[in-house]
Amino acid sequence: MLDSGKAPPDSGGGRRPGWRGLLVGLLVATIVLQLLTQYRLNFWNRDFFDAIERKDAGGLWQQALRLLPIGTASLTLAIVSVWGRMTMQRKWREWLSNHLYDYWLERDHIVRLRFMSGEHQAPEYRIAEDARIATDLPVDLLLGLLSSVLVAVIFIGVLWRVGGDLVLGAFGTIVVVPGYLVIAVILYSILLTAAMILIARHLTRVMEDSKRTEAELRSVGTLLREAGERILDPEVHQDGRRAIGTALDAVIRIWRTYCWQLMRMTLVTHTNFLLTPIIALLLCTPKYIEGTMTLGEVVQAAAAFVIVQGAFNWMTDSYGRISDWTASANRVASLLLALDQIDGQTSPSTNAGADRNEFGEPAGTLTSD
Repeated sequence: MLDSGKAPPDSGGGRRPGWRGLLVGLLVATIVLQLLTQYRLNFWNRDFFDAIERKDAGGLWQQALRLLPIGTASLTLAIVSVWGRMTMQRKWREWLSNHLYDYWLERDHIVRLRFMSGEHQAPEYRIAEDARIATDLPVDLLLGLLSSVLVAVIFIGVLWRVGGDLVLGAFGTIVVVPGYLVIAVILYSILLTAAMILIARHLTRVMEDSKRTEAELRSVGTLLREAGERILDPEVHQDGRRAIGTALDAVIRIWRTYCWQLMRMTLVTHTNFLLTPIIALLLCTPKYIEGTMTLGEVVQAAAAFVIVQGAFNWMTDSYGRISDWTASANRVASLLLALDQIDGQTSPSTNAGADRNEFGEPAGTLTSD
């Protein structure tokens, strides 16, 4: 029918494979350079606040000048990172969407899919929206994971070196805790991750339901518009209003559930946002009072604590996006599975005269699950 038998021009499916390697190399190099910039900024914080503690005006001016190239490098790398990331996402989406459209439109799949049982409703929505999310989020998530691993490795060393050991004395016993800031940040991150997994364990299912009901609402609306252009019977329009009302009720019901899920997740993430800098400073303050840490070292250690905790917190921060990607990837996979099964089924031509509703569509197409 609609299949021209020709592949789309440069769909990214292997015609020019070099761009993948170049983009991946650029993104990895950008992450490494951003890490080095962040590492240098951490030491700049130490030197700057040490100059404040000494009331050294000349040292403060010198540190202000040193900040200029660091800030310029950070800004440039951030811009390059955005370009590389979005280019990778665009190329990947172009390839996947072209593949899905070709597969959907070839050999009467677009017609025969309507007679297949399974979870593949609103294929046009799945290709347009779910394919976008299924290709956008993996790039963001994998780059974030790589950055978090590298940041954790580098700044754990800073924490261990600057924080040193904690000496505790009680009841005549002295206990030395080596690298106490590293131990503290690991335990704190484990606690937060466990809390997020417990609270958001149903999020993927909720997001799949949300995407399904949104797609069904759009599908019903499209059918109503097409029917309104052909049929002037008021009773038909009333039936359509009931159908779209049912679909809308399903969307709102799932959205309410999604809202409560996000509220519980926000309780964890925002609490972490507020507490992490305070915990870091409280852990460093005793050594500052004892005189074993300078003000600059306190700021440096506290900043490194926040950075490491953010790296360990990748799962907690990304949980919602992982669930969103999982839901979209599952919907794209179910569409592909249905298309794979079509060619093994008997052609539905014998069912072409199946019962149809007043909108000219197969019976039941305007009803919500």
